[in-house]
Amino acid sequence: MQAPRVGRYDLTRPSRDGGRDAIGFYTLGPAQDPIELDFALEAKCFSPTTPVGVEALSRLISRIRPRQFGVLVTTSYVADQAYKELRDDEHPVVVLAGRDLVQILADHQLGTPAAVTDWLEREFPRRASSEG
Repeated sequence: MQAPRVGRYDLTRPSRDGGRDAIGFYTLGPAQDPIELDFALEAKCFSPTTPVGVEALSRLISRIRPRQFGVLVTTSYVADQAYKELRDDEHPVVVLAGRDLVQILADHQLGTPAAVTDWLEREFPRRASSEG
């Protein structure tokens, strides 16, 4: 919803993922001659009162390769010191915090828990279990 020109992406395994939860490509330019920018995404599902700190952000920054940008998605927020360092050092990282996620959902008429649940079930149907 936030970045409709994200093309290919791969989710990484749940642990030992090298500090990334997904790797993908964002398309820029005209349809006749587009380019793809490579990105690494890290997701942090924290309570609204637990900030993403310097350590977690540094981990993502250290794994961004040349000509790649980072995306940090969190259900919380980035601590002041971590955010200041991120911007002062001009790291190419997009931050989508809890407040941003709520706004994006509201902008797409998904402003209630029931609406979000319905959307999630439509867009990401559960796979049938292979267990008996």
